[in-house]
Amino acid sequence: MYCLVFTPHNWFCHIIIYYIRHVQKAITPKLLLIGFIVCFLPIRVISQQADIQLLRNLNSNHNASADPMFKTITNSVFPLAFAVPTVVSCLHLLKKDSANKQRAIIIGGTLIISSAVTGILKYSIQRERPFVTYPDVKHITPEDSYSFPSGHTSTAFALATSVTIVYPKWYVAAPAYLWASSASYSRLRFGVHYPSDVLAGALIGSGSAWLCYKLNKRLQQRK
Repeated sequence: MYCLVFTPHNWFCHIIIYYIRHVQKAITPKLLLIGFIVCFLPIRVISQQADIQLLRNLNSNHNASADPMFKTITNSVFPLAFAVPTVVSCLHLLKKDSANKQRAIIIGGTLIISSAVTGILKYSIQRERPFVTYPDVKHITPEDSYSFPSGHTSTAFALATSVTIVYPKWYVAAPAYLWASSASYSRLRFGVHYPSDVLAGALIGSGSAWLCYKLNKRLQQRK
């Protein structure tokens, strides 16, 4: 049993400190809270034994007839992450309005930040997939990259949160987060991520959206 802890001395904390120093006015208490969670608290708040036990329960105790639906959801994450900002950008070009331009910047910027943070963490931590470490875990979709954090989850929550920010309506937020949550669950259902991978991915995706929104808002105020 072990728990992975990010200390204040690691590289990611130095990045956060740099931004706090150089973009102080854009940092809100909410962003500080996100930075604190990512840097100073254990990302894996449950032991390895509890992590794998929860995964086994979700991986084995489900109705296989629903697998095709969840496979469609999990496969939709990256196409939608490309399609949504592209469509919003096209609306800006057609209507030539600043509102859609800002929406496209926030959604696209969020996905870039989330993908960068996720990729750096994946190849820095290099956590093996659960089905590699535990052969009894059944995996349906093939995966060859590292496990922590979940890229599908971070991308899904980055898209859902950024879309909800730029279109702050309940009928946008509800289906967006239902889709993101379903995509996250599918990663556990298919045995390709630990619960802690999914939790970290959701924090990274949502945090990236708020960071991009606040920084963009601050830049607009300076113009």
